[in-house]
Amino acid sequence: MVLPFTTRVDISEDTVPVRRQVVIVGGGPVGMALALDLGLRGVSCVVLERRTGLSTIPKGQGLSQRTMEHFAGWGLEQQLRDARAMPHDHPIGQVTVYRDLLSEFWQAAPARELVAPFYARANERLPQYRTEEVLRRRVAALPHVEVHLGCRVTDVTQDRLGVRVRTVHGEDDEVFEADYVVGCDGGHSVVREQADIPRSGTDFDELVALVVFRSAELHAALERFPERSTYRVMHPALKGYWMFFGRVDVGEEFFFHAPVPAGSTVEDYDFLALLHRAAGFVFDATIDHVGFWDLRVQVAHEYRAGRAFIAGDAAHTHPPYGGFGLNNGLEDAVNLSWKLAAVLHGWGGEELLRSYSSERQAVFRDVGEDIIGGWIRDDRAILEAHDPEVDRPAFERAFAELAAGFGRRLRSFEPNYEGSPVVCGPPGGTNSGHGTHDVRARSGHHLAPLPSSAGGTTFDALGRDFTLLALDADDADVASFQRAAQDAGVPLTVVVDTRTGGREAYGAPLVLVRPDQFVAWVGHAAPDDAAALLRHVVGHG
Repeated sequence: MVLPFTTRVDISEDTVPVRRQVVIVGGGPVGMALALDLGLRGVSCVVLERRTGLSTIPKGQGLSQRTMEHFAGWGLEQQLRDARAMPHDHPIGQVTVYRDLLSEFWQAAPARELVAPFYARANERLPQYRTEEVLRRRVAALPHVEVHLGCRVTDVTQDRLGVRVRTVHGEDDEVFEADYVVGCDGGHSVVREQADIPRSGTDFDELVALVVFRSAELHAALERFPERSTYRVMHPALKGYWMFFGRVDVGEEFFFHAPVPAGSTVEDYDFLALLHRAAGFVFDATIDHVGFWDLRVQVAHEYRAGRAFIAGDAAHTHPPYGGFGLNNGLEDAVNLSWKLAAVLHGWGGEELLRSYSSERQAVFRDVGEDIIGGWIRDDRAILEAHDPEVDRPAFERAFAELAAGFGRRLRSFEPNYEGSPVVCGPPGGTNSGHGTHDVRARSGHHLAPLPSSAGGTTFDALGRDFTLLALDADDADVASFQRAAQDAGVPLTVVVDTRTGGREAYGAPLVLVRPDQFVAWVGHAAPDDAAALLRHVVGHG
């Protein structure tokens, strides 16, 4: 089943090709988010999407606090929360159980709430197709963005002047020209393949089934647990892999993931029996969809080849553990968008574009291999070493540690760009998905929100481009940044406030913040050459 999308742009035979600034191949959530952010920055772009409607298979549901900061910046936070499938007051979170849902051993450990103070918005949960609906409606209203549905991209070429993207649309061939192309076209990305960007990673050699079903009886059985949105079943025979129930709504619809034997098909495998095995009891259910995916991590070696970039699943794929895929794809889009816009508007340098790959590839490398891969290995080790029938107290302690693993990993998942060529990071700094959450303003790290004396938070006061937080800063220091920005044509918002009321926790009176809300530089006084500093952080060396 698909949901109709009524803002299709038809291309007639006599259309004269118009050069855009950016062609986006793929109109899923990452492609649409990139188009939205570029459009809001005044960049002309076209989205080429193979589908003509939206799939209703629930996936990509968990939206992090960081992702919700983006939706707030786009003016879409409330629309997204209103699109929720679960009741607004239903908690988001996870129950971890041993063997099956009837087990006496279970934990409802905290997770995303552990890092909530370091972000300006609360997390959210809704099916990906509803997120896409919100994005598409907003993109359709932007004057700089066109969306062409039903287009299959067949060829992507580039030279020193630009890119050419050829599509098949019905019986017609169409060619789109632009300065840059971005592949947001999934794991089998045409842009990545034709740009000859290699990828690699860990293959866990497991086939996993996705089952979408309806069951009021299962909903009733889950009332034994605190209200949560997901239920992770850890069986020792599965070697650290999960059986996983997730709510789509509250009352009936669920999705379910579990490993199945290699070669299983929809026709020859009893998926209802698999659901019953994970639940520990027989219940009535109507299965609406069955699909399969391979449990592996794949990360592109580079996210750029000349004028071609990749983002989202085109750049990285992994098991849907912890909601890292969609959230990281949206972060790719935001990171790339402001850099493309800066270069196209004339104030950003080539180093900005180079920094996209070095910043984002390093983060997902750590996500796939350390956070997700490490999660599987740690769970496997705990279940192999502990058995409640052998030593119940030791098992209970170990199982509590296992259940807390997601929260522990979220606390250590703090993407940062300390080694970026466009950040004034510490000596020897590296880009990484690992870090510590801290309210101190640190170069290369996300700015944590602190109260503003004007009401709200400092995060809410940030401008759309670069922002200088001046907290009891010397007027001459502020003026040196303003002159440097004006001379270089760099859009700069100055936010003047005091260093009291909690803002002293930033640790310095001057904080230069990038358009993606990461800190570019921190200081107690302006540098001797503010113009040189500004040239560095906008990619001019």
